[in-house]
Amino acid sequence: MADPWRPIRVAPGVTVRLSEEPRHGHANATVLESGAGTIVVDTLAVPSQWGPFSVMAQEDSGPVHKVVLTSSHFQFSGGAVAFRSAARYATRHVSSLLDLPVTAGVLRRLHPTLADEIPDDVPFAGVTHVVHSSCRLDEDVHLIPVDAQQRGNLVVLLPDRGVAIAGATAAFGVTPNAFDGDPLAWAEHAAALADMADVIVPGLGHVGAPEDALALSAYLFACVEADGDPERIPRGPWDTWTDRDLDEVNVERAALLARGEDRVPSSMLRRLGIG
Repeated sequence: MADPWRPIRVAPGVTVRLSEEPRHGHANATVLESGAGTIVVDTLAVPSQWGPFSVMAQEDSGPVHKVVLTSSHFQFSGGAVAFRSAARYATRHVSSLLDLPVTAGVLRRLHPTLADEIPDDVPFAGVTHVVHSSCRLDEDVHLIPVDAQQRGNLVVLLPDRGVAIAGATAAFGVTPNAFDGDPLAWAEHAAALADMADVIVPGLGHVGAPEDALALSAYLFACVEADGDPERIPRGPWDTWTDRDLDEVNVERAALLARGEDRVPSSMLRRLGIG
């Protein structure tokens, strides 16, 4: 069963499909009207999510011409199959990951609330246009590659509308998951988001403002400074966030990278049932 959601208009021509269950597996997606046609940013995970979203996107703005995937992670990219006729944009790293076979059992353990909708043969739609560097899809639609939640995330900046669609690079009210990202680099990019726009649309959680991006940055810096011990994360705005069990993943990942070990944390492998 799909998570409850509602469409909210955050700026002229920018409508967010906002999940009302702020946690992993229950992401946001955005419909953007531009001179280059209708653009969708992120596509959700399972049919009960992306089915109604794809209908909403086309009813509001007509056929979807372009899709931007801010991450390869299933909760952001699984619904790309609903937009096969659209041009699909992502970075080279994300594109290469989406070309790899996926294990349904791993996805079910990662997203247990969605498990009943994840088939044994998970369909994916690949990327048609690789983004190598910052570019424009339209005069007011800028794509900015960043290494944050994973290598090769994308941020969609709408400077004339004062909006940054951060996608996977932002989680507001939800503990981020940096298992294949760099918490230190992510902290720096989250801080940079605060200077980009007054309205920031995250991939997870509520639509935010610069102070939300700064809180995310502070949490990630705290994970780095914890030096491998989640108990060393101090109290802060994150005390009320969902999914705080991910602290151990983020702290372990930061400690591994500090030692020069670029691998998935053992705490994450245990969550996936493969550790």
